[in-house]
Amino acid sequence: MPFVRNGVDKAANRVSRLGYGFLPWVVQSWRDVHVEHNVPYRNPRRRSHLLDVYRRKDAIGQLPCVLYIHGGAFSMMSKDTHRIMAYVLAAQGYQVFNINYRLGPVHTYPRPLKDAMAAFEWVLDNGAKYGADTNRIAIIGESAGANLTAALAYCITHPRPEPFAQRVFERDAQLSCVAPLYGLLDLHDVERFWRDPKKNKRMAGWIKGEIRGTAYSYLGRRVSRTLQFPLASPLRLFEQAPIAGSRALPPFFSTVGTADPLLSDTIRLRDALHKRGTECDLHVFSGEIHAFNVMLWRAAAREQWGALFGFLETHMHGTSPEAPAEAPHYMSLAETFAE
Repeated sequence: MPFVRNGVDKAANRVSRLGYGFLPWVVQSWRDVHVEHNVPYRNPRRRSHLLDVYRRKDAIGQLPCVLYIHGGAFSMMSKDTHRIMAYVLAAQGYQVFNINYRLGPVHTYPRPLKDAMAAFEWVLDNGAKYGADTNRIAIIGESAGANLTAALAYCITHPRPEPFAQRVFERDAQLSCVAPLYGLLDLHDVERFWRDPKKNKRMAGWIKGEIRGTAYSYLGRRVSRTLQFPLASPLRLFEQAPIAGSRALPPFFSTVGTADPLLSDTIRLRDALHKRGTECDLHVFSGEIHAFNVMLWRAAAREQWGALFGFLETHMHGTSPEAPAEAPHYMSLAETFAE
C-alpha cells in the first residue's frame, strides 16, 4: 500500500506541474490571480514547510483570508496538487494561503498538526504583509486536511494539555469560520465503517484498505492506541461538552456525498456542533463520491462551491460580489473541458 500511494503521489504532482502550467491561461478567472510560490512558514529547507499565496491581481486593500489544508490520506498530495482549490477561492476574492505539511507514514502525529498550527501562526504574523486581513480568517481543508482543519479549530478555541496546542490557544485568535470537507474525523476504531454486515457487503476491500492506510499513515504503529492521541480524532472532542476556559466556536461549513464512505463522520460533526449550539451548514449530495467537488465540470461540484461562497460571504464579509447560484466562473471551466 505505501508503494502504491507513493506512486500515486508522484504521478499526481507530475500531472499538476503540467496541468497548472497552462490551465491558468485557459480559465479567465484564474488568469486574474497572482501566485507567490514557495514562501517558507517554518523551516525554509523543508519543502513540507512551504506555502503559496494567491491573490487577485486587481484586488485593493486587505482581503479576508483562507488557510487551505490539502487532503491526501496523510501520506500523499501537496499544495501543488490542490492548486485548483486555491485558484477557485482566490478568484472569488479571498487571499489564500495554500500550505504543505509533513506527510506520513514517515512523519506521523502530531507533526502534520504541528505544521498546520505553525502555518496558521505564520499567517497571523505575516499575512498582513501580503495584503490579508487576519481579523477575517477561515480555515478550510478536505479529507485528511479536514481532520487537521477541525483539530486546529478545536485547539484555537479550547485549552489543551499538549504543549504544542497550548501555544496556538494562547494566541487568542478569532476565526471567522471553518470548513472541514468530507473528512476522516475519528480515527478510533476505523472498522466501525464496515462492522455492520450490510455495510461490509457494500464496501469494497480496497476502500477498507484505504481507510486503514489513512489511519496508519497518521498514527503509524500507534494506531491501536488512538485514544491516547485525542487530537487525531477531533470529532470525538467536539462530541464532548465544552471544557472550562474554552471559547465560542465559529460557524462551520461541511459537504459530503452519499457515496462517500466518510459520510457518517460528517453527519456526526454536524450533530455534535448543533448540540453545542454552533452553526454547521451541511450540504449532502446524493450519489456523489469522495472529493466530488474537485470535478468542476459537474453540476454538484459547482453547487457545492456556490454554497461555500455564500457561507464565506455571510461570515467573512468579503469585498467580492456574492457568488450567483450558477457560479459562472466555473461554468467556463466546464465549457473548456467540453471542448
